[in-house]
Amino acid sequence: MANEPLLLIAAGGTGGHMFPAQALAEAMVAKGWRVKLSTDARGARYAGGFPYMVQIEEVSSATFARGGALAKIAVPFTVAAGVLSAAVAMLRDRPTVVVGFGGYPSIPALAAAWMLRLPRMIHEQNGVLGRVNQIFAPRVDRVACGTWPTTLPAGVEGTHTGNPVRLAVLERAGAPYIAPGDYPMSMVVIGGSQGARILSDVVPSAVAALPDAIRRNLRVAHQAREEDLDRVVATYDEGGIQAEVAPFFTDIPRRLSEAQLVVSRSGASSIADISAIGRPSILIPYAAATADHQTANARGLVQAEAAILIPEKALDVATLTSHMAAVLSQPGAAERMAANALAMGRPDATDRLVALVEALATGVRA
Repeated sequence: MANEPLLLIAAGGTGGHMFPAQALAEAMVAKGWRVKLSTDARGARYAGGFPYMVQIEEVSSATFARGGALAKIAVPFTVAAGVLSAAVAMLRDRPTVVVGFGGYPSIPALAAAWMLRLPRMIHEQNGVLGRVNQIFAPRVDRVACGTWPTTLPAGVEGTHTGNPVRLAVLERAGAPYIAPGDYPMSMVVIGGSQGARILSDVVPSAVAALPDAIRRNLRVAHQAREEDLDRVVATYDEGGIQAEVAPFFTDIPRRLSEAQLVVSRSGASSIADISAIGRPSILIPYAAATADHQTANARGLVQAEAAILIPEKALDVATLTSHMAAVLSQPGAAERMAANALAMGRPDATDRLVALVEALATGVRA
């Protein structure tokens, strides 16, 4: 057992950090590696989906973004204790490679790996580095970028791996696109739990304002928050639009594969799904996202002419209706957008991450 290479994964306690970490863990376990997860108590609660043989090492960490004055004073001491604990654990069982996925719980393991000069890399899901990855980007051997292009510090080079997508998305990756026309069409509206309200405010009325030739053929699947469901359903009903409205759809990959158009926030996982399947999209970045990273996430698809970007402050019924009508009335342009989105996709993102880990491990052995 001890002769098997060891991958230490360091990740915070949000889905955005933990899902790609889990995907890498699964792949490396399948390749015969031992895998450990370094996180804090909150992160450990999000680790239920990791393979059962992944050992979870809880370390103490903290952030200045939470708590009162006393908690903030304690942050450096808490982090230092976590770094020391991580370093002692690494000296007992030396990792072959350490990979950080962001979030402040990844600080102790990455700092200890830097101190011990272990092979190390980070993976950033968004088009702008998170605070922790910003600190460590110049101090690791590789920076894997989930979204491309990613804004990086001067002198730091990134490798575009993409963000790992779920198996259900992989099964639909590159599904043939049916261009809009005078027949039943589908549109998917996804906003994420925090950012769905403005889409619920604007999208139903914008769909109702579409030209009749488009509207009569359109059916909509719209994810809306629980408190917005009734008014969203009422607006669609008043417009005579076939719409399925729910707080959550379990079959989003299937719906994306059948859609002629996607209207979405531009979270990293949404961008990865839309790109892997290859669909035209209208992206409305969440204005309150840290460092405006959702606008950065959308940049690659927009530059590739695969998506239309509408800043939140510019979103209104007339603007959205105009853009939706432009896509749904021009089948040739819609097909090009779908092909361009697919070209930006990285359905093999997990394999690319595995290759970087193995390259770092080989470098150490050499």
